[in-house]
Amino acid sequence: MDDLRIVAVRHWLLRIPFHADMEWASGRRTGVTRLVVRIETAGGIAGWGETICLLDAIPAVLARVVIPVALTRRADQAEALHRHVLGAGYYHHKRAAVMALCAVEMAMWDALGRATGRPLHALWGGLWRDRAEMAAYILAADPVAAAEAARDYARRGHRSFKVKIGMSEATDISLVRAVRGVVGDGVPVRADVNGAWTPGTARRQLEKLRECDLQYIEQPLELDDLIGHAALRRAQPVPVALDESAYTLSDIGNILRMEAADVVLLDPHEAGGLWQVIKQAGVCESAGIPVTLHSGGELGLSQAAYLHLAASIPNMTISLDTEYAHLAGDIVAHRFTLEDGCFAVPTGPGLGVEVEEAALDRYAVDRIEGAYLDDRRPGWFPVKPAY
Repeated sequence: MDDLRIVAVRHWLLRIPFHADMEWASGRRTGVTRLVVRIETAGGIAGWGETICLLDAIPAVLARVVIPVALTRRADQAEALHRHVLGAGYYHHKRAAVMALCAVEMAMWDALGRATGRPLHALWGGLWRDRAEMAAYILAADPVAAAEAARDYARRGHRSFKVKIGMSEATDISLVRAVRGVVGDGVPVRADVNGAWTPGTARRQLEKLRECDLQYIEQPLELDDLIGHAALRRAQPVPVALDESAYTLSDIGNILRMEAADVVLLDPHEAGGLWQVIKQAGVCESAGIPVTLHSGGELGLSQAAYLHLAASIPNMTISLDTEYAHLAGDIVAHRFTLEDGCFAVPTGPGLGVEVEEAALDRYAVDRIEGAYLDDRRPGWFPVKPAY
C-alpha cells in the first residue's frame, strides 16, 4: 500500500471575530472567514491546511475541483496538484483557484512532514533563521486611534509598523505622521495604499510623506498597472512594494521583467500554496529583491506555515505582516506569543502545531462574511484608483 496516497479530505468554513473592527480602503472588516482542510493518507497520517476565504467561488472550487484532484494524488505531490488543477481549466481563472489550492497543498506538506518526522523548514533547505520579526498592523481611519494602536503595539514589543492608508487624501498623511510621531525616527514604518492612488496622486502624496522616511509604499497604484509602478519607482526615492499585483508565479515574473517593485509581498493563499511561494522567493532572490508575507488574518495553521517559510527563505528579510493580534480566537491548541517583536519558528513535525478540533465546531459558519464594503454606508463601494 502507498502510505502517502490521499484517501480522505474534510473541510470546514470558519469565522473568527476581531477584537475590534478594522477599516481600510476597501471597507470595514469585523473578522476573518477561513477554510480549513484535513487530509488523511492511506498510512493513517493526517495533515491540516488553511486558506483565506473572501469570495463564494473558493469553497466551490475546493469541493468540486481541488479535492477530487487531491484524491488522485499523494501527499508528496504538491507541484502535481497545483498544475493538475490549472490544467483542469483553471489556468484561465488562476485567481479563482489559488486560495482553494492552498488549503489542500498546505495539508499535504503537513502530512509529509509528519510522515517523515521533520518540520517543514527542514524539507525546504533547512533552518536559515529560527524566529521571524512580525510587523504591527495598524488599521484605523482616525489618526488618534492609529497613534494609540502604535503605542500599544510598541508596548508589546513590536519594532516594525505597517499603516493602512488609501481612505482619503487628507488621512493618508495624518495617519502616517501619527504613527511616526509615536514610534520615533529610525523605526521601520511602511504604508499600504491598496491601489487607491492615481499616478499623479502617488507622486504628490509621497513628496508630502518624505519627512516620514517610509520603509516602503505598498501597492500605491491599481494592481494591473505595472508600467505605472515602474515609472513611480524611477520618479521618487521611496521603495515601491507590490502585493495585489504579485499573486502568482507568473505575476512575479512580469513584475521583475517590468522592474516594477523594490519589495514583493508574497502569500501562499494567493499563490496556490507554500511551494509556489518558495519558487516566487527564489525568482526575487535572483534579482536581489527582498520579500515578505502579506497577512489576511491567518489562524494558527497558516501562521505556522508563514514561520516555516520565513525560516527557510534567505531573502525574506523584512518583518512579516500579521493580523494575529487582532483575532479573538484560534483553532490551534497553543497560540503564538510575541517575544522581542518576533514569533519563534515551530520545531515539531510538519507545521508543528496541533488543531483543537472542538474549535472547528465553535467557529463553524455556513456563509462568507465579506472583507469588502461597509454595511454602515449603504450603496458605497470602493473604486480603484479612488483619487
